[in-house]
Amino acid sequence: MIVLGIETSCDETGVAVYHSQHGLLADCLYSQISLHQDYGGVVPELASRDHIRKLVPLIEECLAKANVTSEDINGIAYTAGPGLAGALLVGACVARSLAWAWQASALAVHHMEGHLLAPMLEENRPDFPFVALLVSGGHSLMVKVVELGNYEVLGESLDDAVGEAFDKTAKMLGLGYPGGPALEKLAKKGNPGCYAFPRPMTDRRGLDFSFSGLKTFAMNTWSQTAKTPQDKADIALAFQDAIVDTLAIKCRRALRETGLETLVVAGGVSANKSIRDELKRMTAEENGEVYFPRLAFCTDNGAMIAYAGCLRLSAGQEDSLPITALPRWPLDSLKPISVHPIFPIDSTG
Repeated sequence: MIVLGIETSCDETGVAVYHSQHGLLADCLYSQISLHQDYGGVVPELASRDHIRKLVPLIEECLAKANVTSEDINGIAYTAGPGLAGALLVGACVARSLAWAWQASALAVHHMEGHLLAPMLEENRPDFPFVALLVSGGHSLMVKVVELGNYEVLGESLDDAVGEAFDKTAKMLGLGYPGGPALEKLAKKGNPGCYAFPRPMTDRRGLDFSFSGLKTFAMNTWSQTAKTPQDKADIALAFQDAIVDTLAIKCRRALRETGLETLVVAGGVSANKSIRDELKRMTAEENGEVYFPRLAFCTDNGAMIAYAGCLRLSAGQEDSLPITALPRWPLDSLKPISVHPIFPIDSTG
């Protein structure tokens, strides 16, 4: 089976072609960062319009890169949610139209399931069951993954997601957009121990997250400094350390409470090197293993959608004709499917 994957949930247009026997044939991505930089964040209407301009040319480019034609495509998987309503509708409308024109199956894919399965695109892959930490600009989720589609949400954001807290704090420090990578870079110049930031919700039971207060703490600390470049770097480091420690504490707790030894970490924030290093250290202490997608597949991409779609289409799942776009879509509402995951060697390396 050859599946075309389409991702348009936010500010990146992602397209990929996945083969059930030969792996990932092609992956193309267009980022809207330059479009939204002047506004300090994503403008939904601009994002939707840019997806309209870029999606079809990107599909043509990806098919050519994969050396396949529309006649070779058996299924089209598209992100149906969660995400920005207008952006989702662009991908959904194009996907459903192409599926009808090409006489291919179509399937709505959950964006966070795509992230959760992104490490499966690597040669070194986790086995079910495992604990997954999904951290992005809009989501912070701790999930017990029993099998494909069998998900139990153990904890989630009560306010700001991790990536959102990074971006807002970076904006407060005048670092621009996207804030997460800029703050991580600045934190390398910080002096450890200059500020003691709280580790939110680690002193109580449970696996939920709350980062709004940490963002406010950083803002109050910044307002009380001389606002020198070094002050800025020291606050960036203290903020990042608090995030890193909080995630490590919660992940350790999740592994112990579930009795599982495997941790999967995915989503845009999983590209942060300090988070990766600390979670590697923590899982080693717990005699467990941690898996990450490659950096290119941490952020939104078409490959993870094509892969997730291929698994479900291969199991016989297919959507009816109506177009699906769900800005809010609980991960644990997905249907489990009994299928052995498809794990061919990734031909794009």
